[in-house]
Amino acid sequence: MSVARSIDPDQIGFDPTRLARIDEHFGRYVDDGRLAGWQVLVTRRGEIAHSSTYGLRDAEAGAPVEADTLWRIYSMTKPVTSVAAMMLWEEGRLELTDEISRWLPEFADLRVYARGSAVKPLTVPAVEPIRVWHLLTHTAGLTYGFMQTSVVDGIYRAAGYDLYPPADVDLATACQAFGELPLLFQPGTAWGYSVATDVLGRLVEVVSGQSLDTFLAERIFRPLGMTDTHWWAKGDAADRLAALYAPDPRTGRAVRYDRLGALAYDKPVLLSGGAGLISSAADYHRFTQLLLRGGELDGVRLLGPRTVRFMTRNHLPGGRDLGALSTGGFAETTLDGIGFGLGFAVVDDPVPSRVPSSVGEYYWGGVASTTFWVDPAEEVTALFFTQLMPSSTHPIRPRLRQLVYSALLD
Repeated sequence: MSVARSIDPDQIGFDPTRLARIDEHFGRYVDDGRLAGWQVLVTRRGEIAHSSTYGLRDAEAGAPVEADTLWRIYSMTKPVTSVAAMMLWEEGRLELTDEISRWLPEFADLRVYARGSAVKPLTVPAVEPIRVWHLLTHTAGLTYGFMQTSVVDGIYRAAGYDLYPPADVDLATACQAFGELPLLFQPGTAWGYSVATDVLGRLVEVVSGQSLDTFLAERIFRPLGMTDTHWWAKGDAADRLAALYAPDPRTGRAVRYDRLGALAYDKPVLLSGGAGLISSAADYHRFTQLLLRGGELDGVRLLGPRTVRFMTRNHLPGGRDLGALSTGGFAETTLDGIGFGLGFAVVDDPVPSRVPSSVGEYYWGGVASTTFWVDPAEEVTALFFTQLMPSSTHPIRPRLRQLVYSALLD
């Protein structure tokens, strides 16, 4: 599947000289060692205006980034799982207001952290059940152990749930554990980035009667021709998978991070709907085009256009933004002026972030510094792939927006 430029950029409102600044800017990240390599793709009105690669997918092996390089997309899995859930919603198999304990009884009788230590927490009963929309919007009160910003995060880590789950735990078992751990806040009262999309993936399994990998493959990847999107790299895919890196704390240069990177070569026990996929630029480009086109691509319709528009509105309580509702400690996105929809961050007001974008733009990224956005107003999509953890190391995402939007002239 080609990701080559498909049109002269100035035919769709882009200045090609200004688009070239993307390569110049991020080329310096590779030249001075901050990144090993990267891939970028910018489109407008369904046409590829800019496509480039730079540097190495595996610096130690001297293997270059190529058009078909594979990337751990981590949390860019979340929008895919959210689309899967909304496909079931469109079929009338669940409601957004349904209590998830209807299918996942481990989430009945929940307790909420009130005070105390991770060893001896004081909890109170949840006054509101977790509902499907809470999972989609990260307002369920669940958390991530790796956040390290609250006592509840520490309770997750003590139970074995840090950046990765215990080695022998599957998705059903993990959800059993999450249901027994205290919530960070009462459902629907705040926003906290969390394992909610993993729980959503388990909900997809129970409602559909299929494993998450089977559902995504049969209902999303195959229909869209996403042939390079899988849960682990096997066969020739292993040779195309980029190595994972982290910054050296002394020099800032990217150094190999095989302890976590090696996990992508083995079939996972836990199918993480929140962070489990490996994909290519071509495949994720097709996914973003599906969204931009209102749920249809090349004659394949996965969602109705009204559903996509509904998903990409701000669903946070009271229409507030992440700055007002976030529990803190989150570095993947600007908070002020940003709402959250059903699986995506949504721009309500671009001014507080001091970065150009459009009202209604939606996006997300992964912990290894990958990112994407879809801008319905300008009919623009942008994707950036690299493999550096954590994503807060460099300001890749705001810089990419500056470079793309300053190249748009019409």
